[in-house]
Amino acid sequence: MNPSLKKTLKLIVPILIGVFLVLYWYLKTSPENREQILFYIKEADVFWVSISLLLGIIGHVSRAIRWNYLLEPLGYRPKLINNILMIFMAYLANLGVPRTGEILRATALTTYEGVPFEKGFGTIVTERVIDLIMLLIVVIITLFLQTDIIITFFEQRGFNASGLIILGIAGFAAVLIFFLFIKKSKNAIAKKIKMFIKGLLDGVFSIFKMRKKWAFVFHTILIWACYIGMMWVIKFTVPETAHLSLNEIMVAFVFGAFAMATTNGGVGLFPILVSKALGLFGISSVSGDAFGWIMWIAQTLMNIVFGAISFILLPLLNRNK
Repeated sequence: MNPSLKKTLKLIVPILIGVFLVLYWYLKTSPENREQILFYIKEADVFWVSISLLLGIIGHVSRAIRWNYLLEPLGYRPKLINNILMIFMAYLANLGVPRTGEILRATALTTYEGVPFEKGFGTIVTERVIDLIMLLIVVIITLFLQTDIIITFFEQRGFNASGLIILGIAGFAAVLIFFLFIKKSKNAIAKKIKMFIKGLLDGVFSIFKMRKKWAFVFHTILIWACYIGMMWVIKFTVPETAHLSLNEIMVAFVFGAFAMATTNGGVGLFPILVSKALGLFGISSVSGDAFGWIMWIAQTLMNIVFGAISFILLPLLNRNK
């Protein structure tokens, strides 16, 4: 495939998927429901939305501090303000083309702080591995806290408890067999996969060799607490969701995290999946959709506004570079 065509498709396809999902949501809701959802969005309590945004900003600042803990053993300690601006820029870039934000972060770090690209990018990959592990921990905790609800959800769709257990065991066995095959295989592709996995594990375990490892752990927990908190406070903006417990919000958070990971900033899919998750707890589709849209609009606007400001401020604050 032509490289330029490939790049164009990478840019266009995620946008088209987002547009399709928004169109799907629009067609599946009645005019009356859309009017009610729009009413909830317009009447959303600015106080709680502001608290949600503040938690998001705290999470990004904490991520910037944590980034320096990874860079310090390499002999670099960038200015905190530069780290913060680079992170906001990266989130804005990811709204356009997924994963370009990581490349932009590493490039900006090279430009303004003199950190070699491969070293900066390596710390970002380590960050992402840690975030993936944290997401898996959140998923496991959520499954444990809401086992009955989740089993009921699957049973309503033709699965039963024993079937889910068998499926889980089969999945674990498949993963185990895959890793055993990779470990013993001498195939070139298998060797590359093995080296990739080893690199990821080295990145994870390097955390315990750093000087401020417990500070790193603290900020990791703080980042994810802020992410969950961002969603938890939004429940107060819709009357029907105000009574939801933290455990129930965590189910919506997991669904929302999946949407964010599979589409550009969760466009279209985020409100749909969050609404489905809240429906498990008896929340109407109208209130669930309103909750999802308020949450998505708030965090997307935060990334757009602060990302755009960061694009302007970063070169201004580093004129000499």
